[in-house]
Amino acid sequence: MRAYAAVFGARFRALLQYRAAAAAGLGTQVFWGLIRVMIFGAFYATAPQAAPMSFPQVVTYVWLGQGMIRLLIWRSDPAVEGMIRTGTVAYELVRPVDLYWLWFSRSAANLTAPTLLRAVPMYALAGLVLGMEPPASPAAGAAWAASVAVAVLLATSMCTLASISLLWTISGEGVSRLLPAAVWCLSGMVIPLPFFPDWAQPVLRALPFRGMMDLPFRIYIGHLGAGDWAGALGHQAAWAAGLVLLGRWALCRGQRRLVVQGG
Repeated sequence: MRAYAAVFGARFRALLQYRAAAAAGLGTQVFWGLIRVMIFGAFYATAPQAAPMSFPQVVTYVWLGQGMIRLLIWRSDPAVEGMIRTGTVAYELVRPVDLYWLWFSRSAANLTAPTLLRAVPMYALAGLVLGMEPPASPAAGAAWAASVAVAVLLATSMCTLASISLLWTISGEGVSRLLPAAVWCLSGMVIPLPFFPDWAQPVLRALPFRGMMDLPFRIYIGHLGAGDWAGALGHQAAWAAGLVLLGRWALCRGQRRLVVQGG
């Protein structure tokens, strides 16, 4: 475990150096967050029926998402993609560590460091002047923190699986375009999942994507009661464990067929 912690720590510290990029991204996310809040404001002002969430809850949901936007899957690990394309992945195969957990540790750092740089100032700003409310209760705040931790594991396992898929696709362009679109739409980042039609709710509840954004946010705002917290965390953990197992199986299969520089 010390080796993987060292890999995570080294990558995490390296990514924390990009503070100017994080500040620019913060400004961008505030801009788009304000646009989304205004769109929902217009919707609530003209909606003929009662919405599944109150407007203050939606505003908080939006700002939670803007702060955690970098946790969503954007693409496979660029370092792994480059190594597979050039053949230097052979060096990864001979390291005295488990290759899956090596890539998992690196992906975890790639997701958490940029998220931390944006989320902390975003939540401070949104809580002070942009209408973001505090957690529904201290217990909801603690459950939200636990849910976010599991969401990180879920997002990392999916990102690692995307990197492993490069053993078959090489370029990774398809994965880098299709997976972010699915995650973005089905996690609640575009529209909170309770706003989707009733016929779509069973599908959304079964898929893993809601565990990255929707479940933690609804715990935070109190839309999910205390009786639902265990089920939400269990859904996230089950999918994270399942994706880890799937990733390890896919990596074993990929290593059997991998050809490096004609070898």
